Amino acid sequence: MSEGKVYLVGAGPGDPGLITVRGRDLVATADAIVYDALANPALLPSDAARAGRPELYFVGKRGGEKESASQEEINALLVKLAREGKRVVRLKGGDPLVFGRGSEEAQACNDAIIDFEIVPGVTAGIAAAAYAGIPVTHRGLAASVTFVTGHEDPTKPATQTDWRALAKVGGTIVIYMGVKTLARISEALIDAGMPAEIPAAAIQWGTHPKQKTSVATLATLAAKAEEQGITAPVITVIGWSVVLRDEISWFEKRPLFGRRIVVTRSAQQAGILSDKLRDLGADVLEMPATEIERLDLAPLRAAVERVDGFAWLVFTSQNAVAIFWELLLASGRDARALSGAKIAAVGPATAGVLLQHGIVVDVIPERFVAEALLESLRARNDVSGRTVLYVTAEGARDVLPAGLTEMGAHLVVIEAYTSTPSVSGASRLSRAIEAGKVNLVTFTSASSVKGYVEAVGPALAQRTPGASIGPQTSAAMREAGIEVRCEAKESTIDGLVASVLDGR
Repeated sequence: MSEGKVYLVGAGPGDPGLITVRGRDLVATADAIVYDALANPALLPSDAARAGRPELYFVGKRGGEKESASQEEINALLVKLAREGKRVVRLKGGDPLVFGRGSEEAQACNDAIIDFEIVPGVTAGIAAAAYAGIPVTHRGLAASVTFVTGHEDPTKPATQTDWRALAKVGGTIVIYMGVKTLARISEALIDAGMPAEIPAAAIQWGTHPKQKTSVATLATLAAKAEEQGITAPVITVIGWSVVLRDEISWFEKRPLFGRRIVVTRSAQQAGILSDKLRDLGADVLEMPATEIERLDLAPLRAAVERVDGFAWLVFTSQNAVAIFWELLLASGRDARALSGAKIAAVGPATAGVLLQHGIVVDVIPERFVAEALLESLRARNDVSGRTVLYVTAEGARDVLPAGLTEMGAHLVVIEAYTSTPSVSGASRLSRAIEAGKVNLVTFTSASSVKGYVEAVGPALAQRTPGASIGPQTSAAMREAGIEVRCEAKESTIDGLVASVLDGR
């Protein structure tokens, strides 16, 4: 067996978007990932996505945590996994070589004759400050920046940090992991001649949606941070550039900052809505309320084989389009096979998926519900007497089939998939609701309401108001006893996001 390789990858400071492209690609192709407490779990593949690969190893590495593995144990684990022939990603918060002990792990690999690579990451000392609106250098205010660990107590005789010299360097001082020793560090710097009134800031969970920033002076910061409940992990910035926070603070000013919003969509579709809410500052908790499971596709496969015999194809979901298209391609054909058919879609999301395949829909209603689609089809003279293929979900409402049959269409209805409740993330979500840490729950279908209620229980489900994508979803929410805080004017993801903003 050939030996593997260890990649020491900087995960960035917390915001999953700040990992490097190289780091992201390595995580996606790893056989094993060894990660610490400051690496955002969102960077790890989900259980459903990984299906046993990569292997995941949590090694803690937060100061004082009992479950943290020792550095020697981590070194041994990396060597062991590599010798088993695995591509091993050691995912470390921030940058692996900036107070990350990555160099010690590289030494261990070198000593064991294990091939390794170091992939830098965005360090928290720069990123947390930037997300707080504090530049670590600025013309006329700070021409240099010094990074220093706060683990060392300046009152102890043995220390590697010369606090007296540091006080005279000038520029900006960025302290990592020093919240417990902040009062003593501040006193040592002031005693060494640093002005007590120099601005200073403590940034908790920098770049995370729960970021919290305390601003004071060097003399008062420790007391103010304690008063405001600032606890580890914290980056402390000391220097005159802290005054610029009033002008260039941006992260904490986003419209949904500080709001915790639950996204209940199928695991395959949660990403778009979650990303839009995160871009607006929300702390998104994803709980796929439904999972998409395919049914027996033999009937649909047979329909695809004779697709040129259908005058109309009707789609009311992205899932139906995806499954149909997969079978179309598997049959050796592509969009050209649909040249003789007209296409109807219930809304722009479904139409958008079809457009990605080169199909422009012929009918899309102004209101994105089945009733409106029927109205649009009734206004035409080329539906009655024609053969219509309707690909749908198991248990879908019979509004369309009944209406099309009434119009005289020769209807073929094929149920291609079913939405089933998912228990993934339900316990975590239940704890958050019980603690009052959820502000809003978003729903994109009646089935997502059902899945949410089944996952957390009726009592908890009724504690938090919801945002609805449309009338049918709102009706399902009210039936479940969930307050409809807002409803999208347009039944799209953008419409849902807009309603959340309007109703905040």
